[in-house]
Amino acid sequence: MRKTLIIPALSLMGLLACNSSGSGEKTSADSSAMTAAPAADTMHHEATATITPLPEIPAGAKVFFKNIKDGATVSSPLKIEMGVSGIKLDSAGAIKPGSGHHHLLVDAGDSIPQGIVVPKDSTHYHFGNAQTSVEIKLTPGKHRLTLQYADGIHRSYGNKLASSVTVNVKK
Repeated sequence: MRKTLIIPALSLMGLLACNSSGSGEKTSADSSAMTAAPAADTMHHEATATITPLPEIPAGAKVFFKNIKDGATVSSPLKIEMGVSGIKLDSAGAIKPGSGHHHLLVDAGDSIPQGIVVPKDSTHYHFGNAQTSVEIKLTPGKHRLTLQYADGIHRSYGNKLASSVTVNVKK
């Protein structure tokens, strides 16, 4: 009789130990992997199904620096005026066909690949409120500045809506 009670008791203790949710820790690598895989897979499919495709770029659309020419010698702080034509300037948020907003890349390449979200860090400036000018501080020397246009959720339109200049900041 004692043996028949011990086995179910041990089984119950094992189940309780493995399924305890109070500690927040997993008891083994296998159990966390098994739990995480279905959630990640489900999340991937849901995210893929709800993202709107990148809007098409209208024919003739372009971005440009209004007040800076390639090779210019400038002083810091530098006022940059950003221009756009053939596509609407709009604030970030909603994805609207035929619209977007500016980003400024400082020494970060000539464009971001189409469909990639523009990073937000010290070399990637976001203008999600439809701004058309900014004043930035640059160290003396040569710098590559790139205007990158992106959709409402900051996905790059790629090199088709990018424009770069090199400037020399005087000491």
